[in-house]
Amino acid sequence: MARDGVPMLMLIDEEPAQRRLVSALAARAGWRTIFANDGDMAIATLGTQDGMRLDAVLLDQWSPGHDAAGLIRELRSRRPALPILILTAHNSVATAVEAMRAGATDYLAKPVAPERLLAALNATVSQEHGKGELRPLTEKISAALSFEDVVGAAPQFRAALAIAAKAARARVPVLIEGESGVGKDVIARAIHAASPRHKQAMVTVNCGAIPANLVESDLFGHERGAFTGAFERQVGKFISADTGTIFLDEVSEMPLEAQVKLLRVLQDGEVQPIGARRPVHVDVRVIAATNKRLVDEIEAGRFREDLYYRLNVVQLTVPPLRERIGDVPALCRHLLARIAIQPGLRSLGLTDDALALLMQHDWPGNVRQLQNALFRAAVLCEGDALTPQDFPQIAAQIRSRVEGEPLHPRLRAVPQTHREAAGITLFEGDGHVRQLAEIEADVIRLAIGHYRGRMTEVARRLGIGRSTLYRKLAELGIDSAA
Repeated sequence: MARDGVPMLMLIDEEPAQRRLVSALAARAGWRTIFANDGDMAIATLGTQDGMRLDAVLLDQWSPGHDAAGLIRELRSRRPALPILILTAHNSVATAVEAMRAGATDYLAKPVAPERLLAALNATVSQEHGKGELRPLTEKISAALSFEDVVGAAPQFRAALAIAAKAARARVPVLIEGESGVGKDVIARAIHAASPRHKQAMVTVNCGAIPANLVESDLFGHERGAFTGAFERQVGKFISADTGTIFLDEVSEMPLEAQVKLLRVLQDGEVQPIGARRPVHVDVRVIAATNKRLVDEIEAGRFREDLYYRLNVVQLTVPPLRERIGDVPALCRHLLARIAIQPGLRSLGLTDDALALLMQHDWPGNVRQLQNALFRAAVLCEGDALTPQDFPQIAAQIRSRVEGEPLHPRLRAVPQTHREAAGITLFEGDGHVRQLAEIEADVIRLAIGHYRGRMTEVARRLGIGRSTLYRKLAELGIDSAA
């Protein structure tokens, strides 16, 4: 840690403009930035007084197949615990896999939103969000596009989906509330896919990632010459979404001035581009999402009450993952299947011990954090199944929490020797009961893991003979090391 508790970042980039931008953004979060033109200078800097105080390294202009991977490995060998962040224009899963295997801690695609960069920096020094936990691929692995694909059997979650499914057939605005990472964007996509507008575009806008002075231009458009720097006419997101759906993510971050214009769109169906003489009529279905309680934002004067009631025609709340911990096994199966089809990755299993570990975590980052933990483990795993050793950050967080706090209430009531039983789920993601063969296979896998592969004991505890057990293993396609 740098002197006086100020975190220090080393940016490896020779471009002056990018240096100024990154250092200014980092300064907003209280970071001090030092610079290196190239890899040789970066390695030499590690041995300086400032280099010894580094909290993170940001390598700009990552390029697959070049010497960046070698530089990462060299930095990692000299300073194993130093987080290394990658900033690249190559926005692909394959690039992320290569960066991670070289030793990168996080991966940011250009153009990176200021909030995304600051969150990545802060995560490197924040135990709460899991130091060293990679968080790059939520947007790379495509989200589910229908309600049938949404995984979750917890009553609160199914109730939220039922409201969403019913609202999908109407034109009315929908407001989705829930913590970051719970899957608000997935539900928004499912609403659009189930609506009469599903053949039209769904335009997504992250209101928190747009600079305040550009929100109106981005949402509603502008004419050429409308303001300094407006060299070309820009079509706003609302006009681009005409006859379709617009998803306003983190709508609570929208400036008050833009909220006035959004209210007009909802009331009159008209958009007024900046500098335009006449408004433009649009037919757009609005879905908004927020990780804050808008009622609290209204009381604080940061959100218009009249806009809240316009957006809140249908309101649903997505519960955090810690309140539906029983969905973790099904989510793991679903996410690992999606991860397996990404370039450079393969199908992997998940041992019962690993599943038991994952179910002990309280997942402050919700489903997004679970997905990224599985992705990181899948990239680095050398075996055929993920084990507890593939989740060192999660295990460390659990140890840290358990030393000072009791386990989550859902797990506290379960005896330690029986907690693995929580890994069996009886329902599919659509709420229907799973097939008996699948449940039986899960029970056998759990028993094999619980009794450490002692097949005689497994058979005895299941109340069947060894020959019957081995026959079931063959019929169900279960390896005895499951």
